[in-house]
Amino acid sequence: MQTDAQKAEKHTWFEDLQGYLFGTSMCAFALVMLRSMGLITGQTAGLAILISYVSGWPFGWVFFVVNLPFYWFGYKRMGKVFVGKTFINVALISVLSEWFPTMLAFETLTPWFGAIMVGFMTGAGLMAIFRHGGSLGGLGILALYMQDATGIKAGYVQLAFDACLFAVAFFFMPLPQVLYSLLGAVVVNLVIAINHRRDRYIAM
Repeated sequence: MQTDAQKAEKHTWFEDLQGYLFGTSMCAFALVMLRSMGLITGQTAGLAILISYVSGWPFGWVFFVVNLPFYWFGYKRMGKVFVGKTFINVALISVLSEWFPTMLAFETLTPWFGAIMVGFMTGAGLMAIFRHGGSLGGLGILALYMQDATGIKAGYVQLAFDACLFAVAFFFMPLPQVLYSLLGAVVVNLVIAINHRRDRYIAM
């Protein structure tokens, strides 16, 4: 007898495409808000934002380049289809995050409110990407690879990276900005933890 997961139909290419466009648009819009407030986030995107702040290089290009080394780990653990989908999403984020600021600007954005909304939008965008079998690459792939290789849980690897990232941020950013950034990162992780349930959402 087939399980619900076995009976579930796979997404079509068009459904995947709209999922990626929605997800990356939400994440890119959130990144525009984040950068307008001078905040960062966790994971690879946070590293790329911090590098962008310090160097003055465009975030989109930095994010694209920072992700390049991780595709090999993704290929080894999850295969070429996953890597291809991830590459598309990373490329979309890189382009959209540089394009969106040419079409909008924020006159007033209260940091605590902005951080929470960034967390909500990023979480929603990531959920759409995850449910269509993609990712935004980066540290999440490496963490899963290390979990397979060493037995260290992926969540601990990601937590350790974020702890180091925010510790470094204290040397380059004012304390309130780092704390608001932490608030946004907590909201993102709560959205993913509560809503990313494969036992409830089985279509892939």
